[in-house]
Amino acid sequence: MSACPGVWKRAPGLWKGAKIAEIEVGAVIDGTVSRITPYGAFLTLEGGKMGLVHISEIDRNYVKDVREHLRENDVVQAKVIAIKEDGKIDLSIKALQDPAPPRPRRGSDPGFESMLKRFMRQSEERQVDFKRSVEHKRK
Repeated sequence: MSACPGVWKRAPGLWKGAKIAEIEVGAVIDGTVSRITPYGAFLTLEGGKMGLVHISEIDRNYVKDVREHLRENDVVQAKVIAIKEDGKIDLSIKALQDPAPPRPRRGSDPGFESMLKRFMRQSEERQVDFKRSVEHKRK
């Protein structure tokens, strides 16, 4: 008998979490693609455990169809990104890919900034001229 008899009923994922204690968030693991769905791929991990690679975690580029990137029985490496309370394991293949190239920050191009200021000034001048001509016609 457990010291806390109701703990497994209140937190059912606690028991499942105890089984997967050797897998931790941040670990890189190998898995075999066992099932492909429209929203991702299920991988069979060590000891028969299952994990999901969501479609958004397959590749850095847009993934329209999981089957274009993965096939059943493929062995792939994935990073554990989360272990939920109910024992579900979230995996990511794209986390192991090379980082995306840095995007240039907005406002870092002085030439663009000066062109934008000139455009805004000219636009305001045109609006003032237009408002004057419209008001003149109303009178």
